[in-house]
Amino acid sequence: MIIKLQNNNMYIRNWMENIKKISHINWIKKFILLFKQKQPIEKINPNWQPHNLQNSIVTLQPLKETDFEKLFEVASDPHIWDQHPSKNRYIKTAFRIFFDSLISNPTAFLIIDKTTNKIIGSTRYNEYNREESRICIGGTFLSRNYWGTQYNKTIKYLLLDYAFKFVKNVFFHVSKDNIRSQKSLLSIGAKKVGEVEFDHYGEKVLHYKYLIKKTDWIQNL
Repeated sequence: MIIKLQNNNMYIRNWMENIKKISHINWIKKFILLFKQKQPIEKINPNWQPHNLQNSIVTLQPLKETDFEKLFEVASDPHIWDQHPSKNRYIKTAFRIFFDSLISNPTAFLIIDKTTNKIIGSTRYNEYNREESRICIGGTFLSRNYWGTQYNKTIKYLLLDYAFKFVKNVFFHVSKDNIRSQKSLLSIGAKKVGEVEFDHYGEKVLHYKYLIKKTDWIQNL
């Protein structure tokens, strides 16, 4: 009977210690969350093509004019564009037009797989508005070998973490037929907030507008 009581007491003590540890961890998490929410938006003019965006599996390297041929090797797969308004972007002349638009506005990146050191796609920032504290992320495409993996999500995380140093809102515009990208955005917590038409080489194309707010992003970390 005494041994049983001692065992019960030991169990209770261990249980109480675990409760204290959990409470301590939760308190630390709440403190970090509160601290991040209080961090002011940096007032400097942001560099939207930094050289240090990377994690354990990818590097986002600023896009250069000399990267055309290497990136086209990825873009030349027709299936990458089958839900995109520019379905012919796998053709070299069509991709050249797109590539030149990326180079003319230096906010685009090569996506490099750290494991293989291969270029696997591209992504970019655009439409920065300091007064409204917002920017867009878009133009992302990946080699089909990386579809359905952690890569797209971790790329978006890198871009979002950096963007929220300077803005409070990040938008994404996805054409109505691009179901893959719509599902991908919902999986990282983006919310559909509207619809907008963009002129696409003389044709009006309906896009869905998605938003991630800095406050929501921090709370979901």
